[in-house]
Amino acid sequence: MTAWKTRVGAALPRAAIVAHDLFMVWLCWVGLNQFRYSMEIVSLDLPFWSPEVLLILFAQGLVFWKVGLYRGVWRFASLPDLLNILKASLAGLLAIVLALFLYNRLELVPRSVLALYPIVLTALLGMPRLLYRSWKDHGLARTDKAAIRVLILGAGQAGETLVRDLRRAGAYQPAGFLDDAAKLRGSYLQGLPVLGRIEDVDKIAPEVAAKLIVIAMPSIDAAAMRRVVEACERTGLPFRTVPRLDDLLEGRSLPGELKEVAIEDLLGRQPVTPDWKSIRGWLGGRSVLVTGAGGSIGLELCRQCAKHGARQIALLEIDELALITAEAELRRDFPQIQYVPVLGDCGDPAVARYALEQSRPDAVFHAAAYKHVPVLETQLREAIRNNVLATETMVEQSLQAGVGTFVLISTDKAVDPANVLGASKRLAEMICQATADSLTTRFITVRFGNVLDSAGSVVPLFREQIRSGGPITVTDEEVTRYFMTIQEACQLILQASAIGSQQAVYTLDMGEPVPIRLLAEQMIRLAGKQPGRDIAIVYTGLRSGEKLHETLFHADERYRPTAHPKILQAEAREVISDRIHGVCARLRDAAARYDTDELATLLREAVPEFIPADSPQLPRKVGTVVAFPARASRRT
Repeated sequence: MTAWKTRVGAALPRAAIVAHDLFMVWLCWVGLNQFRYSMEIVSLDLPFWSPEVLLILFAQGLVFWKVGLYRGVWRFASLPDLLNILKASLAGLLAIVLALFLYNRLELVPRSVLALYPIVLTALLGMPRLLYRSWKDHGLARTDKAAIRVLILGAGQAGETLVRDLRRAGAYQPAGFLDDAAKLRGSYLQGLPVLGRIEDVDKIAPEVAAKLIVIAMPSIDAAAMRRVVEACERTGLPFRTVPRLDDLLEGRSLPGELKEVAIEDLLGRQPVTPDWKSIRGWLGGRSVLVTGAGGSIGLELCRQCAKHGARQIALLEIDELALITAEAELRRDFPQIQYVPVLGDCGDPAVARYALEQSRPDAVFHAAAYKHVPVLETQLREAIRNNVLATETMVEQSLQAGVGTFVLISTDKAVDPANVLGASKRLAEMICQATADSLTTRFITVRFGNVLDSAGSVVPLFREQIRSGGPITVTDEEVTRYFMTIQEACQLILQASAIGSQQAVYTLDMGEPVPIRLLAEQMIRLAGKQPGRDIAIVYTGLRSGEKLHETLFHADERYRPTAHPKILQAEAREVISDRIHGVCARLRDAAARYDTDELATLLREAVPEFIPADSPQLPRKVGTVVAFPARASRRT
């Protein structure tokens, strides 16, 4: 009984719509004929019902059904629905002409009626739908007395869409727009006025009693976003932004969702557009193995591989909890993928061999590494063991397993190393280069700088310090770093892997270097506080192994553009294979004896450009390192 009532309840609204539309067809046809013949000297008495009218209703109703007119929802009627109605009216006219021609050779059918029929019918069918939607939208706004008044920055397409979404939700009441375009001043959009310029938001917001500000300009650059955020901060009101298109496509935001302004919105990172076709062509149907799969980069690499066609993913991770968490998350989001979790140290030949035998990967992404600069300065043995010797182990085992592609995740600190992290990663790069003459495996090295919100990075540290009331600790007022998002870095890693060079060192375009002081100030402001007043910034001095500025290319590494504008290929410096393998054997012996003095000597011997940042007896050379090339110099 309940199921029967449910079916009837669902069918009644649809039947009412069908009845409405057929009534409008009748009204249109009969009305046009009555109007046309009323202008004759001798009026013709036309019946309201006749076999011709029934034939017209049947023909037009059949067209409505075939066109799919009743799959639309009146509540969300829009321009596409009107176009669909017009298409149905024109097709219905053809059907009516054919039916009446076969029935009575179009006897007593005026040509003016045929010409006006689709236009009038479109109006009769479209207006009730639009009026119903308008009534529902404004009805929601009226029923919620506690709706939050919202001032919208940006009177473009995003702002117009936002107004409709806010009215539909009912919890918000749009109060007006602000926009810097002079031609929009005084105009109306969705019935709301454009009240002034964005920089006047602190004066206009109190006048319209706004309680929330929404930035509806998803395509503006970081510099403009910083100016808009500063204007919003002057109001003292909470502010949100609409998500970017790439955030929606990547699933990081939902349609209609208002999100807080994130630090990456202010740092100049432009959306990445990888060549998904080439990535899927290379990755599709393959098995991959990711070392350090529970880390920030490793887990995101797993996600991107699962999203873009990998058949099987092996997760090699030494941290038990990280492995469990990563596997559970991947199985939840991508249940169609096969997973091979392996708990263990990738520097252990038995573990590496077992993981490769179980997964038989076509590609290995070696993301496992220690990356914290000051820690590694005092933990040389573990830096060598994990960053250098584990890389050599994975390289040797991958060669024996016949892996097609080996991708080393490196760092910009390996370009001109001034710390143990940079030197150890540079030596890992040299190990890959020394093995690059293999006929079975191609070796790819991908360098990039700091990753926003990765584990152990400065952003989570600053966020925790702000949450604790400060102070924020910055090493030096002049220090700068390159930043990119985790998703962007991993997408470009896959893009570099798909380019296809047999042996290459790639550097990702990190944009412009960001002063850490500016990063700290922006994060304080995003938290609704003022730098220096609410949260202090304390400069502690450069820590052991740190430099003021990082560089992306060594002077001896000539670069050239690749198929992707945000990836450059460096011509790797020459290495002597026998010498590298010999140094690695001696490093392995010294690590087994925990001889840090011998390890330090061997690291300097293997990486002659390694000059510690705090080494007074070895002054750093000036002018040996070049920055990322200017954008104009990379035109192909």
